[in-house]
Amino acid sequence: MLAEMTDWLSQNEALIQQIGNYSLVILAITVVALPVVVKKLPEDYFVTDKREPARQNRKNPVLWALVSLFKNLVGILLILVGIAMLVLPGQGTVTILIGLAITNFPGKFKLERKIASQPAVGKTLNKIRELTGVPPLRMPLDSSDTAVT
Repeated sequence: MLAEMTDWLSQNEALIQQIGNYSLVILAITVVALPVVVKKLPEDYFVTDKREPARQNRKNPVLWALVSLFKNLVGILLILVGIAMLVLPGQGTVTILIGLAITNFPGKFKLERKIASQPAVGKTLNKIRELTGVPPLRMPLDSSDTAVT
């Protein structure tokens, strides 16, 4: 078994190096983009009961549809990259959360809250906000709105 694995690794050395390179590029993009996105989230993003659909605030429906399509494609890409980062270098869970935040699908709000409510994720998000000089996000804990520090 070990010999087969060693043979496979030596036969696919270029593939493994390519995956490692992509992983490093994704990590660099995440390090740059993550603080920007987390800083822009409103303080009460995870504790509001209901969000109004953004399309109600748009005047040009064709432009809004194109922007929405692009935003959803980027969000799906971030979700996939975040899943990969669960086993590769990077902040996988936080990247998945950002991807979820910018996509539109039924049940999104509930899923975001569940992920963000995990202590490690909430602490990471609020540490980023602290470093960027904005107040911490309030996280849903049981039924009260309390900031995770």
